[in-house]
Amino acid sequence: MRKMLTFRTKKDAISLQMERKSLIVIIVLFMLSLVAAIVGTSIGSDYISPLHVLQTIIKLGTGDYDFVVLTLRLPRVLLSLLVGAALGMSGAILQGIIRNPLASPDVIGITGGAAVAAVGFVSILGGTISIKLLPLFAIIGALVTALVIYVLAWKKGVTPIRLVLIGIGISAIMGAGTTFMLILSPFYTAGQAYIWLTGSIYGASWLDIQTILPVIFIVVPLAIWFARSLNAQEFGDDVATGLGVTVQWHRSLLLLCSVLLAGIAVAVAGTIGFVGLIAPHIARKLVGRMFGSLLLVSGLVGALLVLSADLIARTAFLPLDVPAGVFTAGIGAPFFLYLLFKNRNQF
Repeated sequence: MRKMLTFRTKKDAISLQMERKSLIVIIVLFMLSLVAAIVGTSIGSDYISPLHVLQTIIKLGTGDYDFVVLTLRLPRVLLSLLVGAALGMSGAILQGIIRNPLASPDVIGITGGAAVAAVGFVSILGGTISIKLLPLFAIIGALVTALVIYVLAWKKGVTPIRLVLIGIGISAIMGAGTTFMLILSPFYTAGQAYIWLTGSIYGASWLDIQTILPVIFIVVPLAIWFARSLNAQEFGDDVATGLGVTVQWHRSLLLLCSVLLAGIAVAVAGTIGFVGLIAPHIARKLVGRMFGSLLLVSGLVGALLVLSADLIARTAFLPLDVPAGVFTAGIGAPFFLYLLFKNRNQF
């Protein structure tokens, strides 16, 4: 029998159960993320020792590396971790809702909706409205797209297979809309948008981190709160309803959580593809299907994936800075084909 750990508040208002193995995995992945962040900040066109990086971060350094570490590298490393965590958790939520291993924010069109809104903002409104509103437009685009998918999939409730099939169709429409706006855009704007659409963390700033961090802090606890609901939904809607779960209401809220995480990730880093597809699969291999643990591990795995991709992107081809999305797509596209082949008899 699996060993479970129970965490409760003093008055038992909130309780959480987690397997001992899952807690160990989460701690190990978190420590790996910290080490990767220090190493990632050390590596670049000029190598800085991890000790000097730590001293600079905690304000005990000589000041020689302040600009490189605190302005150029550390914001980029932290943003890659946060973007990867948001995409990984968004994918885990979607796969839990849809009960389909092929589901992810980019596959069913949510990131496509955010991209259309963001590219439209840059192409049409970029010169008239503050660029600080770009994240808001990206989130609105993701929300509207998710709402359209949900409405079109509704027929006395939303079934997982209908949701994913309609999502794939909407994703194609969003891609066409993005391409159309790029054609109509000025050459310079279109060039910037192409790099952003590929998925790049180039030029990351502390403002980007301040933009994405509050969304993660608000959405993740909400998603964990509904973890029991998704665990019940794994057995089917009828069983979940019999266990007292308000399936459609919980599904809608969880879909909103996934959309917010994907939308804010796209807003600050562009469309970094396939992280939301790969991370939950790796997480399930590590901790199983209990959603509370799966969500956190998916986020940590996604963070490490994007950080690794961005580290390779900015160091392997110096002086070129390749978009991180090139490398995630290079891994994710074959993995998606593998999943299609593996699950070919289930569709």
